[in-house]
Amino acid sequence: MIDLALLKSLNAADESERLKALGRAVGQADFPPVDERMVNNHIHTAYSFSPYSPSAAVYAARAEGLATCGIVDHDSIGGAREFIEAGKIVGIPTTIGVETRVSFAGTPLRDKRTNNPDQIGVSYMVLHAVPHRNIEKVQAYFAPLRERRNARNRAMVERINELYRADGVSLDFERDVLPLSQYRGGGSVTERHLMLALAKRLLALGKAKLPEGAGEYETMLAEYDLVGSLKKDCIPKVFIDATDECPELGEFVRFAAEVDGILAYAYLGDVTASVTGDKKAQKFEDDYLDELFEEIYRAGVRAVTYMPTRNTQEQILRLRALCGRYGMLQISGEDINSPRQKFVIEKMKEAQFANLIANTWRLIRHENGEKE
Repeated sequence: MIDLALLKSLNAADESERLKALGRAVGQADFPPVDERMVNNHIHTAYSFSPYSPSAAVYAARAEGLATCGIVDHDSIGGAREFIEAGKIVGIPTTIGVETRVSFAGTPLRDKRTNNPDQIGVSYMVLHAVPHRNIEKVQAYFAPLRERRNARNRAMVERINELYRADGVSLDFERDVLPLSQYRGGGSVTERHLMLALAKRLLALGKAKLPEGAGEYETMLAEYDLVGSLKKDCIPKVFIDATDECPELGEFVRFAAEVDGILAYAYLGDVTASVTGDKKAQKFEDDYLDELFEEIYRAGVRAVTYMPTRNTQEQILRLRALCGRYGMLQISGEDINSPRQKFVIEKMKEAQFANLIANTWRLIRHENGEKE
């Protein structure tokens, strides 16, 4: 965790102030040696949901010894240019992309749950390695999708108010949710923002408890811990299916090609005894993984991203075998959206994942227009 005073400066309201604060912090930092095995291509920032601005995320990544890091905010690439500049200041290469939900309507998977805990027929996918010349084009593509998402967010706020009315909760989207996001700077508003607004209100009402004598740092941890709990317990009760904010698979494959990014399906895998302890037992795509690979390959998807720590060895071996069969590029990363999470992925030290490290540099070369 970054020192709270430093985190505040790196999370300043203005991007230029954040980058200036980063420059000052780097000049005073005693960073550990870089570990070339440590890469993470799936870092979220405040442009979707995270305690970290792009500058703060890059600083934290370098402070933990990462050799490179990648940004993939939900439905927004608004933090990408700051992330790139922060990497230059800190002295590590970066890679940029965007994560979104894609509709499988019109495919054999339209009635199946893939990697999305909340909705059948809609899958998370990541557009990696976006060439820097196309950042604004990608951001413009998602602008109307973010507006449609906010219409659904507002409706979910009303459901939250109804569910927690007896506790005295009355949230207003503009007053209580939007200020927690980077929406006005081109960021997205996610379900976690709704849960954070709810968490703050429950704590303020005394309906959830803070540690005795909690200061600002402990309060932040308590809020994010409560978000994690509410995500599992509240979202299933208030969730409204995403519809017109989710591009269909074929459309998004075409857009990915148009902006010369590398589109990857985000493998989750069935959760039984959760490897990381943060997910309830639930069935996802493992029962029809062969069919899924056949379908996404037919649609034009040529990469898969996965989180090594979150899967069993059996799941990993099966996934990697299918990637080999279809010639899918394998990409790694583990999502960062809480102050308790580490940026390093210790499993990357295992020899079996050497290809994931090599492929990270392939992403960086691609988006920088260098020869493969």
